[in-house]
Amino acid sequence: MRNKYAVIFVFIVALVIIEKENNIISRVSDKLTPRQTPHAPLKPNVSAADPLKPTMSSLSSSSCPLTEPSAAFTPPRRRLVHLAEPTRRRRDGGKHILLLAATRTGSSFVGEFFNQQDGTMFYLFEPLWHVERKLSAAAGGTNSSVSAQTYRDVLQQLFLCDFTLLERFIEPPPADHVTAALFRRESSASLCEESVCSPVVKDVFERYHCKERSCGPLNFTLASRSCLRKVHRAIKTVRVRQLESLRPLVEDPRLDVRVIQLVRDPRAVLASRMVAFSYKYKNWKQWQANGEVPVDDDEVKRLKGNCESVRTSAEVGLRRPAWLHRRYMLVRYEDIARYPMQKATEMYRFSGIPFTPQVREWIRKNTQASSEAGGVYSTQKNSSKQVEKWRFTIPFNLAQMVQKVCGPAMKLFGYRFVYNEDMLTNKSYSLLDEKTFHFA
Repeated sequence: MRNKYAVIFVFIVALVIIEKENNIISRVSDKLTPRQTPHAPLKPNVSAADPLKPTMSSLSSSSCPLTEPSAAFTPPRRRLVHLAEPTRRRRDGGKHILLLAATRTGSSFVGEFFNQQDGTMFYLFEPLWHVERKLSAAAGGTNSSVSAQTYRDVLQQLFLCDFTLLERFIEPPPADHVTAALFRRESSASLCEESVCSPVVKDVFERYHCKERSCGPLNFTLASRSCLRKVHRAIKTVRVRQLESLRPLVEDPRLDVRVIQLVRDPRAVLASRMVAFSYKYKNWKQWQANGEVPVDDDEVKRLKGNCESVRTSAEVGLRRPAWLHRRYMLVRYEDIARYPMQKATEMYRFSGIPFTPQVREWIRKNTQASSEAGGVYSTQKNSSKQVEKWRFTIPFNLAQMVQKVCGPAMKLFGYRFVYNEDMLTNKSYSLLDEKTFHFA
């Protein structure tokens, strides 16, 4: 009998020990097994074979952080982040400045306000130029929805100091992350600094070569390292048409994006484009001569479409939706030209970046340039004279047509109409309403 009870006792003790061991193993297993949750989706695999696949196939994946939510379901804000990456905004004080504009609005000049922030700023000048060319060549014309998604993806990677996606759009393709074909490399001080300046390669021609020092073809690996060492990053582009398309970029928790939209009187823009891109504006020059402007012409329709894109984007920003709270600023080129130091101070305050003496000095020197300085692409301007120079180069009939097709945009931004030739050329008549565009 004693042996029977002893066997039962030993059996019960064994069961207790086994149960405890199973609990311990279960707890350890829980810690070792990665779990995919809605807060941490795994990265989708993207093929590098086709440069257009990241914009057409991967963008349809629900796990991609830049995919637009469906109309039926909108996920909570700031939930779509990559595994093992921070879920909060950067705490190192780093800002990501996106300067949005159209061509001939003074964006190159305003971009220099950030390009001159040497030491802490990594600035890129029109990197989307390559993307636009590639997409246009591949599709026989630019598809607006595909372009918007592609531009957004490339901007995101560039703000993260990753150049691999941009490389897929450069022709000829970079070899071992090295290219001699980057558009306007010399316009980015960051890409011409000593740490990015590789040795000169004999017989290799680089059209957009650095001006301050002799460098070889651009090495993206060196550029990426330099970018990661900088506190702030800024990108200037005239390719993004709709502000709304950037919402996932602005909400990316790895970034601290501030959008500055630059606008200019569309009559001045047309006058400037007719000089800078004369080969594209032959019809306008013909209308200038004969006095008749057909409102149904494709060129006029394109001008109207451009004005509407600028207006609708600005309306989104000026409504100050929650996703753009303290992240959007609208500024008129005319105000910058009249009050460059004041407006630069406002842009830096909005961006959350210290306004350094070296930037102030650059602005002082380059807003008082002589009339002989520079050309159509120069960033040296006598700003007080430059702002209304166009009034004496564009005839009244063209100005009148611009007012007809761009009227809603002009009213939104505070540009006054003229009703005869005298009003156009009379500088005592201001073409600007004094308007304040709040950005807080």
